[in-house]
Amino acid sequence: MSDIIAARDEAEVAEAVRTALSAGKTLEIRGHGSKRAVGRPSQTDLTLDLSALTGVTLYEPEELVLSARAATPRADIEDMLAASGQMLAFEPMDPAPLLGSAAGAGTTSGTLGGLFAVNLSGPRRISHGAVRDHALGIKAVSGRGEPFKSGGRVVKNVTGYDLPRLMAGAFGTLCVATEITLKVLPRPPMEETLVAKVASPEAAAAALSAAMGSSCEVSGAAFLPEGVAGRLPGLSGSPAVVALRLEGVAPSVSARRTMLRAVLAPFGAADVLETDTSRALWLGVRDVAPFCGLGERAVWRISTEPTAGPALATRLAADLGGEAFCDWAGGLIWLCLPGESAHGDEVRAALAPHGGHATLIRATAAERARTPVFQPLDTALAALTKRVKESFDPGLVLNPGRMHAGM
Repeated sequence: MSDIIAARDEAEVAEAVRTALSAGKTLEIRGHGSKRAVGRPSQTDLTLDLSALTGVTLYEPEELVLSARAATPRADIEDMLAASGQMLAFEPMDPAPLLGSAAGAGTTSGTLGGLFAVNLSGPRRISHGAVRDHALGIKAVSGRGEPFKSGGRVVKNVTGYDLPRLMAGAFGTLCVATEITLKVLPRPPMEETLVAKVASPEAAAAALSAAMGSSCEVSGAAFLPEGVAGRLPGLSGSPAVVALRLEGVAPSVSARRTMLRAVLAPFGAADVLETDTSRALWLGVRDVAPFCGLGERAVWRISTEPTAGPALATRLAADLGGEAFCDWAGGLIWLCLPGESAHGDEVRAALAPHGGHATLIRATAAERARTPVFQPLDTALAALTKRVKESFDPGLVLNPGRMHAGM
């Protein structure tokens, strides 16, 4: 186990990075450690513990903006927002139950910095965007040990490079984030979900496409095959279905429900899940509840073109003996395999004709070491990624190899 350096503020973070750089040491960046099992296994000399960097530094509900230090518990932020009738609109998943944490379904774990670093967005991404789309500003320390900040408190504040978008999803390989500013939004007062049976993956893709192409303002759209659907709230014993969420004030939801039923009419009748059941269902979709509690069975997160998603998910599940379902109107596939083997070559070969990328989210350390966790980079993209890494961390001090070997 590597030695631990605890930092209490940005100055101590910068000093720790400079010390590691001068000594030729590497650093694992850690908050609460809830997402350490995502990405390639870390092999570093030292651990930089940021758990003391907590606290909301700015919250202006009327301006829809919040700033907090990187290790601020996500649950604290969401509780504060809920008290003001607001939310993190990108609906970040809580990967702890999927990764085998003791946290139960419905809980939230981890830190603001962790959800920013991995950029894991939930079902509402199709209507509101990803984590990076809500990042207004960042304070951070580069791999040179130099503090910097980018962005600020308003949306139209970018005068140079939009660094918060670059840093989101970089898994701490470019900088050590010490404070993050996010745009927040009002929480919808109610929601409903329309559930329609579908006879085939092709019918599911057509139904999802029709719904998303309508003016119904769908904020969640999933294809849930038989078996998977039955393990989600409100769908016990259900056959294969598409689920479509509507959010907003009651008159608007009612009007859009009527419109959406007409859109779905060619595919059959649609049942309605009321607010509480709807919220429980989408919490289960968000956190991949059907694949939780299954030990170290390999789980993939696959992004592809939405119209191809349902058929590709069905094919992968059948060919590899696993289970799969689609979020993001078919554009996101969650695939759970029957054992620890990740079958990376087969997964990526099946994905290749459709385009996209496949990320190994859950696997044993040995499987994560021998299987490329992230989509392999082509020559041009690998060269660009290497130049970006070297621009911010020329000494390869920060989380080296967490995403790609040698970077």
